[in-house]
Amino acid sequence: MDRGQLLDTAIQLQETTKQLQDTTQQLQKTIKKQQQATTQLQDTTKKYEARISQLQFQLDQMKRLLFGAKRERFVPIRDEKQMTLPFDVESEVEQKPEEEQTITYVRKKNKRENHPGRLPLPSHLPVKEIILEPKEDTTGMKCIGHEVTEQLELIPAKLFVIKYIRPKYIKAQDDESLSFKGVIADLPVFPIEKGIAGPGLLAQIMIDKFVDHLPIYRQIERFKREGIKISSSTINGWQESVCNLLWPLYENLKHRVLSQGYLQADETPIAVLDKNRKGKTHRGYHWVYYSPLEKTVFFDYNKGRSREGPSRLLKNFKGYLQTDGYAVYDSFGNKKEITHLNCMAHARRGFEKALGYNKAKAEYAMGMFQKLYDIERQAKERGMSPQERHAFRLDHALPVLNELGKWIIETYKTSLPKSAIGQATAYCIPRWDKLMNYLNDGSLEIDNNLAENAIRPIALGRKNYLFAGSERGAERAAMFYSFFGTCKKNNVNPFNWLKRVLEVIPEHKANKLHELLPQNLEL
Repeated sequence: MDRGQLLDTAIQLQETTKQLQDTTQQLQKTIKKQQQATTQLQDTTKKYEARISQLQFQLDQMKRLLFGAKRERFVPIRDEKQMTLPFDVESEVEQKPEEEQTITYVRKKNKRENHPGRLPLPSHLPVKEIILEPKEDTTGMKCIGHEVTEQLELIPAKLFVIKYIRPKYIKAQDDESLSFKGVIADLPVFPIEKGIAGPGLLAQIMIDKFVDHLPIYRQIERFKREGIKISSSTINGWQESVCNLLWPLYENLKHRVLSQGYLQADETPIAVLDKNRKGKTHRGYHWVYYSPLEKTVFFDYNKGRSREGPSRLLKNFKGYLQTDGYAVYDSFGNKKEITHLNCMAHARRGFEKALGYNKAKAEYAMGMFQKLYDIERQAKERGMSPQERHAFRLDHALPVLNELGKWIIETYKTSLPKSAIGQATAYCIPRWDKLMNYLNDGSLEIDNNLAENAIRPIALGRKNYLFAGSERGAERAAMFYSFFGTCKKNNVNPFNWLKRVLEVIPEHKANKLHELLPQNLEL
């Protein structure tokens, strides 16, 4: 092969090499694009999986609200492979020897002897004794004892009439035809001047509506069964008169609650009939303020859920304010006079909801919360003073909280933001300092559950009377929920309390109204 042919071959090889290099570059670009497309698909898949998980979580929570029982109890399972029974059984080691088990009649007899039997009836109830004599002639026989059988019975409430008859007297020498000053007894002071409803009837109407959640129209039907026709306008008038009579006491309760140095707050909606739109309602809110120190409850009605309502009411409040994580309450934490606490039960609730989605992490968090509540239970069972509970918490709860706080931050970094566990940790992180503030004083509670419990009567009432007839009606409801909520917290019979108050408040001194509050009035 001559030199020219070699040069041509070399040139062809160079061209072929260049073509191969170009092809390689194109293939590399294509591979790079495919890798980028694959990465984008993977990212998109992850986003859709996270979105699906989030929607599934929301769907499960909606189903739980609609069809499931609301429970937050957590019982950890130490061994996932070990199945559990819904009842307790004795271990084989604890069983009695076989020869003792064969004597069945002795075991049955012991069970009868150890049975507590029927609980005794309350001693404060009135007793009606009925003596039943034998049908046989007992003449000449000697009574050697009595066989006593007790039965709990009920007499339905009955309407009756009280007739005040006041004899009029004059001196014997006075002439009836001439002007004279006779002698006659004064009438007692009635809750409603010249009204036919007595304090017991008025109290029962309020108890039926706001404690037993019986709407007025149902009460009217019950009166009809007794042969008494009372119109709804008449009962509404009675309610208005009672509210006007009790309003100063309601204001006294408000000042009493707000003067406490520790309050728990929460809110709940109530439908209120809109006078400007016939047949339409708007959503108002009852804000509840509970004082754990004095066990007093105060409800305040506002047209909305904005910060305007609590800001107005708590304008001069100083002390500890405990709430859930609703953003409206955050502004109170910026005030020097107020120390803001958050609710540990709400922080725990997010992890309880995540149990079905990330079991390992959620169970760990639930176990840590369980330790915190065990510490609270121990302090309560031992009857610790606030000072003792404060020291006990610092020794036992503070290390648990520090460990849990670090775990929450690390878990948040490695969790999808929209996942159940991601949302649970995201709720806790900005509120962690406020969640730990209950360690500052032994008088503080770990959660806001006492205020939430005070709201429950409103939730029950909404299912029966559906809406308040007016803004004024919602305010009146707030007043009675305040009184009856305080009665419940102090184990006071609400009917006995309200009846007594209606009897004495018309003549009670204004500067001593606090004596009539449920926690102070002696019945």
